Amino acid sequence: MAKRPGLYANIHAKRKRIKEGSGEKMRKPGEAGAPTAKAFKQSAKTSLRNKMKKKYGKKRQYA
Repeated sequence: MAKRPGLYANIHAKRKRIKEGSGEKMRKPGEAGAPTAKAFKQSAKTSLRNKMKKKYGKKRQYA
């Protein structure tokens, strides 16, 4: 199964479309369809930064 883009990839793609003049708007926290705090916590668990910290420790700088 192909890996789907994550929450942050979707947010960045939408910001790019908005910047290009799509007429879309970002949803406010609490609105229907907006990412929940739970979704952000789940996304943080799978972030590349956290994977790098586990692999190399906390002393390195990560982008």
